[in-house]
Amino acid sequence: MSTGKHIPNEKGMDHSLALLREGFRFVPNRLQWFDTNIFETRMMGGKKVVCISGKEAAELFYDNELFKRQDAAPKRIKESLFGVGGVQGMDGEAHRHRKHMFMRLMTREGLKRIAAICREKWKQQATEWVTKDSIELFPEVEKIMCRTACEWVGVPLWAKDLEVRTEDLSAMIDAFGATGPRHWKGRVARSRAEKWIRDIVERVRSGELELEETKPLSIIAWHQDLDGNLLDKQTAAVEILNLLRPIVAIARFVTFGALALYDFPATKEKVREDDGNYTKWFVQEVRRYYPFGPFTGALAAKDIDWQGYQIKKDTLVILDIYGTNHKPELWSEPNRFKPERFEEWNGSPFDFIPQGGGDYDKGHRCAGEWLTVELMQTSLSFLTQDLSYEVPPQDLSYSMVRIPTHPSSNFIMKNITLQ
Repeated sequence: MSTGKHIPNEKGMDHSLALLREGFRFVPNRLQWFDTNIFETRMMGGKKVVCISGKEAAELFYDNELFKRQDAAPKRIKESLFGVGGVQGMDGEAHRHRKHMFMRLMTREGLKRIAAICREKWKQQATEWVTKDSIELFPEVEKIMCRTACEWVGVPLWAKDLEVRTEDLSAMIDAFGATGPRHWKGRVARSRAEKWIRDIVERVRSGELELEETKPLSIIAWHQDLDGNLLDKQTAAVEILNLLRPIVAIARFVTFGALALYDFPATKEKVREDDGNYTKWFVQEVRRYYPFGPFTGALAAKDIDWQGYQIKKDTLVILDIYGTNHKPELWSEPNRFKPERFEEWNGSPFDFIPQGGGDYDKGHRCAGEWLTVELMQTSLSFLTQDLSYEVPPQDLSYSMVRIPTHPSSNFIMKNITLQ
């Protein structure tokens, strides 16, 4: 391999503490300091990491011939957020086969079905809200999404178990960028949730739990790998949680959507009166503007020459998600909330990457992205068209250091009435 251009290098033995201090801005800060779209740093005990950002970087990162996901995620993230053996850590034909299982669920009919379920859960939850002085929206939406996810997937959920199941799924999400108690809470929650779902998979396979063949639970429980073998119960449980957990995570986007409706009141009327595209533009701008996922990582599958920079095989490469969604070169006035920008967006899979980029079917772009948009549209339409509420004084700020983040007050609403 030729020498190539020098990758800007952050001096020091380990910058993991800086990541904890800077959160979502860790990568963008250094890209600005170095005035480049690539730099090298060290994290996780001094391990060399190359960070990249931008549309061209995303095009590189989602080339499956150049990068591999197996063993890329730190063990602590597998033990809390993703689980071991899930689709996120697979490569090649095995990944494409497993990913196809998920993509089978993302039909127009399937999306309409989950949207209808979600709307009904909003109505049921809101009926309780009108009897209360006030509610905190974020945890309430997590419960709505947990009930929606379980019904759509086919997972039985007793009313008495709603709190613990929601809390466990939420704790897994909250452990993503955490150390200490938050991380351990996520690991305990994952262990408990995996046992819950393993038992359900066993009930499906034994015939004790009957459900439609088209239900996601049935499809995953009976999925066969490339060798024609059923997934073991543990792996099946991990993949079912890979449906339930991300749906609960949509509560963060919905809460940020409620914040946007409050902070930018002109948008609320447009969403309320929308009979066309505006709500979708609004949803996409929420996903672009607010912090959700800071970055994602993969290992170089071979030596790579990118724009004259040399990245060696097995180097951990981090793609800057938050920074790419805020690059002035890609987004005019990136720090301004402007839903109308998506009227002109060309649909590129590499410049707008809140849930990853690239190809849905063959690549590692989130299979549930369409589902996220559908449920956000359903939720924000309900907030604007079916509810009347007041937003009392509160701390609506959100930390750019905490990963993941949400409004500090959880978005308090009072004097709620159903329209």
